Amino acid sequence: MGNALAEMDVSLLRKYPDPGASALAGALAERYNVGENQVFVGVGSDDVIAMSFLTFFNSKKPVLFPDVTYSFYPVWAGLFGIPYETPALDEDFSIKTGDYKKENGGVIFPNPNAPTGLYMPLDQVEEIIGANRDVVVIVDEAYIDFAGPSAMELIKDYDNLLVVQTFSKSRSMAGLRIGFAVGNPALIKALNDVKYSYNSYTMNLPSIVMGVEAVKDEAYFRGTTEKIVATRERAKTRLRELGFHFPDSMANFIFASHRTVPAWEIFQALKKEQIYVRYFNAPRLDNSLRISIGTDEEMDVLFGFLEGFLRGKITTGFVNREMRTGDEQ
Repeated sequence: MGNALAEMDVSLLRKYPDPGASALAGALAERYNVGENQVFVGVGSDDVIAMSFLTFFNSKKPVLFPDVTYSFYPVWAGLFGIPYETPALDEDFSIKTGDYKKENGGVIFPNPNAPTGLYMPLDQVEEIIGANRDVVVIVDEAYIDFAGPSAMELIKDYDNLLVVQTFSKSRSMAGLRIGFAVGNPALIKALNDVKYSYNSYTMNLPSIVMGVEAVKDEAYFRGTTEKIVATRERAKTRLRELGFHFPDSMANFIFASHRTVPAWEIFQALKKEQIYVRYFNAPRLDNSLRISIGTDEEMDVLFGFLEGFLRGKITTGFVNREMRTGDEQ
């Protein structure tokens, strides 16, 4: 990829980039064995999903997404004036497919879900898609490469399915802001019609060039993804040894709770050491931490601190059980 950037014709930077990012769309179409007219490219999957909300979720019926899920869904719904309902996950944080078989204006959910990391088997994903043939169902697969089969293989059977992925996670290219959607040509045309109505030139030339090379470099992609999965599985073992429990994450993070020490206290202690994890001050989530998977060396720093900190809390017999409801998020 470095060679591709060095060899890029920099004189082209004085011109507007290709509005359709056709080189990247073509590379993605070849990689996923679909037509180029089935691929939409955006500036990160957030851009793609926001555009999808604006394009497809425009009836007076509520859009459905889980109560515990990606935090931007209610933000976009509120921004665009879209009614929505949030069916509750079950006690194990799993999506209940039956909750998505009622009348609605569209459906969106991540698979694996965030922040839980749980992966929904493809037959259950298909159950939701099949029950909603009259609306668009968006499967947000930001973390799919760490998990199992993609809903991409269902696109040929369901013209109401839009699958969204990103280069930010498994391809380790968050700084370039590349996301894309794959679906029926009619859905992709609708997305482009909305995009071209107000902002044609969304993706810059270096991102297009680097994105194409990243798609071509399958060996590097597979190698880095496998490393992250291996580190994640090692982290699960170590966290259990330290007294944590968590859903069986298939993403690049683990949503963990400690059996005796409140998440808020652990979060504050880690923050003082400049070790950053995510704390959610929200119902059902406020005693868990979302721990991103870093390098093996970074994870060892985390485990080393936790071992000493938790031993000190437990051996002194003092655990502050008063959960803070302050301003930290």
